Amino acid sequence: MSRRHVHFTCETARLAGTLDKANATSGLPLVSGGNETRAGAFPGQAELAARVAAAGFPVFRFDRRGVGDSEGENTGFLGSRGDIAAALAAFLAEMPQLTRVVAFGNCDAASALMLSGGAGFDALVLANPWTFDSDDAPPPPAAIRARYAARLREKGAIRRLLTGDVSFAGLLRGLLQALRPAPPPGGLSERMKQGLANFSGPVEILIASRDRTGQAFIAQWNKDDPRLAYCPGASRGFAEPQARDWLFERLCSALAEK
Repeated sequence: MSRRHVHFTCETARLAGTLDKANATSGLPLVSGGNETRAGAFPGQAELAARVAAAGFPVFRFDRRGVGDSEGENTGFLGSRGDIAAALAAFLAEMPQLTRVVAFGNCDAASALMLSGGAGFDALVLANPWTFDSDDAPPPPAAIRARYAARLREKGAIRRLLTGDVSFAGLLRGLLQALRPAPPPGGLSERMKQGLANFSGPVEILIASRDRTGQAFIAQWNKDDPRLAYCPGASRGFAEPQARDWLFERLCSALAEK
């Protein structure tokens, strides 16, 4: 395995990418969520790329336009289709042995892949897809209930309630929010469903159990979807040691499929 930086173009902008080379004919592009650079948070994506490449699969990461080392205007995940297509073309040019490309996206990167109908990839691994129509949207009742259930399972939760360490007014407001009916699916989630329906390849949808975004997605999705997989105790970035191992195993399994 070796790592090197590459540059490629999207329209008139020069974009930055990082390639972890390996010999397999299946490869993994990592699509960054939010405004994260290709290294990821703390640099989680860089570490994940090295680990997957060490397992034999080449990995490509990139900064979309206006993010990190890339030129151009940042149009957010809704305007990232061209960036993703350019990254796929650059990856295939660098690794001509590839016959199968599996994309991984977390949060709004997963949403971008769904909206684009798979963006030309052979398979998708989608984690905690973003379904909020605005950044300040309140969490759905199901997410609030899950959060309170997790807190009640924490050691010392009952003692904190009895000794007044927990605000009863805040607790009451939270419980009232948790009891309200679930909102109807928003425009973004419906477009994501339609986009994914246009994709014929294999799909896995990974949900970190402690992530508000993943909980919100589940509240608007078919909970019996066989493509769903849950990682207990995981936060959005799968930062916990057991969650990192779980994600790595899921990705390698998707890459090894024929």
